[in-house]
Amino acid sequence: MSAGTSVPRPRVVSGAEAPDPALLSTLLEQAPIGFAFLGPDLRFRRMNRSMAALSGTRGDPVGRRPAEVWPADLAEAAESAARQLLSGNGSPPPAEHVLQVTGGVEPGETAPGLAERQLAFSWFNSHDHDVRGVAVIAVDVTKQYEAVEALRRSEERYRSLVQAGAQVVWVTTPDGGIAEDSPEWRLITGQTAEEYLRDGWLEAIHPDDAERVRAAWRECIRDGKVFDCRYRVRTRTGSYRHYDVRAVPIERDGKIVEWIGACTDVTAQREAEEMRGRLTEQLSAAALRTARLQQATSMLAEAMTVEQVVQVITEVGRSAIGAERSAVAILDKDRLRLQTINPAGLPSSPGAPAGDLPLSAHSVMTSAIQMRRPVLLESPEALRKYFAGKADVDVFLRHSDEKAWVGLPLLSSGLSLGALRFSFTRTRQITEEERVFLEALAGQCALALERATLYEREHKTAETLQRSLLLESLPVVPGVHLAARCRPVTQNMEIGGDWFDAFRLPDGRLAVATGDVMGKGLTAAAGMGRVRNALRALALTDPRPAAVLAGLDRLFLATEQEEQVTTVAYLVVDPATGDGVAGNAGHLPPLLLSPDAPPRLDPAAAGTPLGWASPRSQYAFRLPPGHTAVLYSDGLVENRKRGLDAGLDELVTVAAQAPREVAEDAGELLGYLVDRMLAGYEQDDDVTVLVMHVPGGQESPGDRRRTGSARKGRA
Repeated sequence: MSAGTSVPRPRVVSGAEAPDPALLSTLLEQAPIGFAFLGPDLRFRRMNRSMAALSGTRGDPVGRRPAEVWPADLAEAAESAARQLLSGNGSPPPAEHVLQVTGGVEPGETAPGLAERQLAFSWFNSHDHDVRGVAVIAVDVTKQYEAVEALRRSEERYRSLVQAGAQVVWVTTPDGGIAEDSPEWRLITGQTAEEYLRDGWLEAIHPDDAERVRAAWRECIRDGKVFDCRYRVRTRTGSYRHYDVRAVPIERDGKIVEWIGACTDVTAQREAEEMRGRLTEQLSAAALRTARLQQATSMLAEAMTVEQVVQVITEVGRSAIGAERSAVAILDKDRLRLQTINPAGLPSSPGAPAGDLPLSAHSVMTSAIQMRRPVLLESPEALRKYFAGKADVDVFLRHSDEKAWVGLPLLSSGLSLGALRFSFTRTRQITEEERVFLEALAGQCALALERATLYEREHKTAETLQRSLLLESLPVVPGVHLAARCRPVTQNMEIGGDWFDAFRLPDGRLAVATGDVMGKGLTAAAGMGRVRNALRALALTDPRPAAVLAGLDRLFLATEQEEQVTTVAYLVVDPATGDGVAGNAGHLPPLLLSPDAPPRLDPAAAGTPLGWASPRSQYAFRLPPGHTAVLYSDGLVENRKRGLDAGLDELVTVAAQAPREVAEDAGELLGYLVDRMLAGYEQDDDVTVLVMHVPGGQESPGDRRRTGSARKGRA
């Protein structure tokens, strides 16, 4: 019965037709639906147990107004609806009004039930024994509302998962046309809503995939089968990403009402899978290509400079694939231009790519970077077709001897570093096996270039620091001849922490020191500078070796890392008498030469490196006329083929073989020792040597020439 309509007055019957009042009363009382009757004075005339339980009625409701027995919200709604129906003015109350009621109980319960219920109330005019009033019916719809709420939460969770995930969800009409917007798709592709709808999404598909995808989609629409496909999608930046796509039909009553699909970005997996598959196939297909790749990898691993990397690539390009020209280019710091490291690897004919090339220019190398995959052009016709509508290559082809080209992107950790360019003077088809080899070569080249660039940058900084810290010249000390040399290793260009120092003290004595900060690069060079400067400062305050080494221990513990092993040999000599004192913190023993005895190593205990818990001591050290002391680093006596003990023994032997005129000349002795100790060995560490010679009573001609002068500190 619709809201606002009155129930007709019941006609009077008698006999068997007359209703049983007791039966009606029982039905009303036992019914699971709540029922109540309000008189014209808005007071309850009747209410069954279900209504009392559902509404949370307080006390006996008969003769009382709703506000006296019902919760405020329910009472207000009931009285408002009753007034509208009784007055017949204004809009009738809604046919069904759902309210949330707190504190009700389930019919038949005696204790409070659910804390909150959703009740659907209906109001309509009625009569009770010739009394006009309003009938109220209530139904508990809590479970229905809970089901609706659960469905709403489920939909919200689904939307949140879709938005948070990497998938793009889309919906089409039964005929396959996009009918609903997909913000995720438009965010990726940059399409507007108008461009995306209907079949507009196909415009974002890679041209090589578009026709295949269109045909497969139409076939699925026609046959009603699941759509499974993989294709590339153009992003708003112009690059392409790989997507796995699956769409399923939604049927209702045996008919497809819509299609729901999802696109998953699988670019990283696809690139990894393709690379892994190509490498596996290539390496298992030919042992020769494997050997070539291993050789190239080994050569690139040994290449420490960018120039060496270019040399390796040029040689591999020539020997492995027969390339007549090879060029290596890297992106500048703004990643807007390609700078060719070896411009000689580019042709000089008109129209050829320049050594400094904007990334927006059309060339084999820039195309390889933009596409993030190799560009293989086997003939001039292929070059014309590839750049058709983009660049005029005819001028270049008329003047160039090149007939085929390969461009390879240099990728490291997903970023482009630059590109490789190989060219041939004949048409050249690159096989799939060769393509895999070239991609692997490009990967190794990218790693080598990145490593070499960082190494050169650090080496240049460390070398500048080391040169700024080493002495430009040795002090001039009457009665003592000094010569020193720091010979850095050149094979790997690593800068070490070897150092030497010589300076006059305020009392006229000569202080001499050598040291070694273990390690290479900036850390070792910086540590060397700190130790050397600190030694000078401490010596000018208290020149005693024990005090200087103890002060260096304190400084080392406060500023240096525990694993930074540093050794120092330090001595102070009076040039007038040759008397002195020395101390050693873990350094190699000085070599001592005298005119009347064989060369020997200083027998004093070396002590521990700086920063190690050890009380520092000093010992008497004499350098009388005719005697020589040689301080040196481990690079002079130790290498990969010669152990330290064997090297020390060999140093004593070589010194014993030195002619007298050499042994009595500091500079000649230095060169003699270095040349013979390194002869037959590959230098793999810095070599630092300092020679201090006190001439005898009768100076040699060489001694007289050097009186009043000092040798340079570097060689």
